Amino acid sequence: MNAVEIRDLVKSYGKIRAVDGLDLSIPKGTVFGLLGPNGSGKTTTIKVLCRLLNPDSGSASVLGHDISDRGYLQKIGYMPQETALYDELTVHENLKLFAGIHGLRGREFEKRETEVLSDVRMIDRRDSLLSELSGGQRHRVSLAAALIHEPELLFLDEPTVGVDPPLRARFWEGFSNLKKKGITIVMSTHYMDEAVNCDLIGMMRDGKLIAQGTPSSILERTGERDLEDAFLHIVSGGGTG
Repeated sequence: MNAVEIRDLVKSYGKIRAVDGLDLSIPKGTVFGLLGPNGSGKTTTIKVLCRLLNPDSGSASVLGHDISDRGYLQKIGYMPQETALYDELTVHENLKLFAGIHGLRGREFEKRETEVLSDVRMIDRRDSLLSELSGGQRHRVSLAAALIHEPELLFLDEPTVGVDPPLRARFWEGFSNLKKKGITIVMSTHYMDEAVNCDLIGMMRDGKLIAQGTPSSILERTGERDLEDAFLHIVSGGGTG
């Protein structure tokens, strides 16, 4: 079973089609990257899959559930591009709030909190106010909040935007460890250089999927050396061979 199935998905904002007849399948157990420039439809696609937006037409299923069925929401985690955390609360209090939404309390929460804070290397900042943290640290707490209820599928919207290269590398190390635990990861990014770390990628432009495959297969089909040049090759009409 695929983790995500999308067929002819359409979502518009007024007269602008943010997602335009999208077809996409994402296998379970993979790290899948949605690539493309700002405005290509990546964030809108993720928000539709997380039930934050309703599609205009088409169909989509997540973990075998049609997105009209809210039952799958307990099985997914979502990390928005802008951290949805509370500055006036500590790291612990923020995680407790998110855990409570998923019915996670008491010793079960305490155990899980220790696990996720260790995973994101923030255990020593458990009692720090969010307002005291750097941007990179806030990103890590946001990831911990998305993981607190042990989701099967994790949606990450531009998780490394604004993060310096050393921390980006640390994030990718963390994503690899999450995959080893059986978590499927779907992320959006416009950093073509880091997308080579994904198992599979889908390139988007103007709400449409213009290429899909492993990073190496797309490079081979376009004859380019990096994914940015491959993307430019495809949008210029060169295709993927």
